[in-house]
Amino acid sequence: MIGEPPDAYVGQEFSTRRLAHEAGVHRPLQAGICGTKATGAESIVLSGGYKDDEDYGDVVVYTGHGGQDTSKNQVADQTLEDPGNAALVTSYLEGLLVRVLRGAHKGSQYAPKSGYRYDGLFRVTSYGSKLGIDGHLIWQFRMEAHEGTPIPAAIATAQLPEVDELPIEDDSEQPAAGTETPERVPTTVQRIVRSSAVKRQVKAWHDNQCQVCALRIEVPGGSYSEGAHIQALGSPHNGPDIAANVLCLCPNCHVMLDAGAFVLSDDLVIIKGGVEMGPLRTHPQHKIDLNCVRQHRARWRQ
Repeated sequence: MIGEPPDAYVGQEFSTRRLAHEAGVHRPLQAGICGTKATGAESIVLSGGYKDDEDYGDVVVYTGHGGQDTSKNQVADQTLEDPGNAALVTSYLEGLLVRVLRGAHKGSQYAPKSGYRYDGLFRVTSYGSKLGIDGHLIWQFRMEAHEGTPIPAAIATAQLPEVDELPIEDDSEQPAAGTETPERVPTTVQRIVRSSAVKRQVKAWHDNQCQVCALRIEVPGGSYSEGAHIQALGSPHNGPDIAANVLCLCPNCHVMLDAGAFVLSDDLVIIKGGVEMGPLRTHPQHKIDLNCVRQHRARWRQ
């Protein structure tokens, strides 16, 4: 079960993991990650079980599973073959939300004083490997609180360093100064809720291979593609969020579709600048809605 649990609320506390299990927040009684590579991660427990974990309240750097002894020392490398780690990779690739259950421990100011607390939905925004504190390879997953999830406590804002302004004699030879600690500011964004199930189905039919250029992007632990709506969902286009209005594309072709760099003919030929470039890659189970194709083509007048 991906998403909010039916019988729990953000901030709800549980004296034991069994009670969290019964509420549908985190089903395993021992494992810290619930999920599979096929489905993605349903939930994680953040309770200080790994030395390399970092907890910043609305941002968590979560260490994957595996390689520990009974004393919680890392004695072997972690791999993405581990089902829990593979599940978090899928959550990243598919944009799936993960429930976070915090457990009491002294390593985080955001942990409850005792027991466990459900702290809402987080999104896996990046992942990678490094040598951990104990000298073995670990996989870590950066997770950020989903919009609308309450933050357990105030987050201290880092102070920007003072930078002396220097005269620039020739703009063409001077790199942009930038800053090592970019300022964070709160924003409110209104988003259309898209159906992850629809996009995942389309990408599964095409095995993450772009329907336009045939590129399949391989990443550690899986492959990546994007579900792109032919007729845009937002006003004034108001396209349907159905499989027949979604293409499996690489990021480049997704941008080109959205910006009108190519359109499709009624017989699903790719047209760029009025020139036919070849047929769209298709799948027998993936039927394309020609009304959506025509709306997109009319929008860009090709």
